Amino acid sequence: MKPARPKRTRLRKAAAPKLPRLSDKALGELQTVLGHVFKQRALIDTAMTHPSALPVGSAGRGSNQRLEFLGDRVLGLVICERLYERRPGEREGALAPRLNQLVNKSACAAAARKMALGDFLILGTSERENGGAKKTSILGDLCEAVIAALYLDGGLTVARRFIERAWADQFANPAAQTKDAKSLLQEWSQSRGHDLPTYETLDRIGPDHSPVFTVRVRVGPTEPETGTGPSKQDAERAAATALLNRLETHKI
Repeated sequence: MKPARPKRTRLRKAAAPKLPRLSDKALGELQTVLGHVFKQRALIDTAMTHPSALPVGSAGRGSNQRLEFLGDRVLGLVICERLYERRPGEREGALAPRLNQLVNKSACAAAARKMALGDFLILGTSERENGGAKKTSILGDLCEAVIAALYLDGGLTVARRFIERAWADQFANPAAQTKDAKSLLQEWSQSRGHDLPTYETLDRIGPDHSPVFTVRVRVGPTEPETGTGPSKQDAERAAATALLNRLETHKI
């Protein structure tokens, strides 16, 4: 006969909040989209869970934030590998801007939209009503978290297979030049008679050795866009890329 657990342990377990999870139907549909059946279901449940869906006081535990951190690195490795192999004649200075274009938050959000990942995203009521499933920042984080879940459950080959599919349009896009996004946005602005783009740092979080900057860019009468990155320059490039993508989408 097993000894009874201490009362305090039983109470803690009883009080532990129930974490969100996909329905069995949604899980089956999502696994079809991803082309992978998860051995560790908790990984994909967590990957699809935005912090807004968690109980107050959970401090983000059970959301996709930690997976997003890992997925960003896995994505960077796969994209670097692809650029290295398929552009043997290009120098590092030409490869770096192309890498940034393919791994920034806007690129991740575009991949998430291509794979319809937002259809399976678990959001809090308020965030869902505010259109969270369509926000670039949320979709970008979601895509990185899914990559991490695939990597942890199936290895690098499975994650790479998803990235090749999700980024196929961006890989094939002839407009995805090696020219820096800030330069392209500046050219777009000048060609339409607007002042030069202006960048404003909105936030800086994280420790000194791993900061995250949030920057907003404005151009002429268009709505501004934001971007994040480990430096002001990276965040500015991410913001410029997000705005360029929106301008291209709406043919402004």
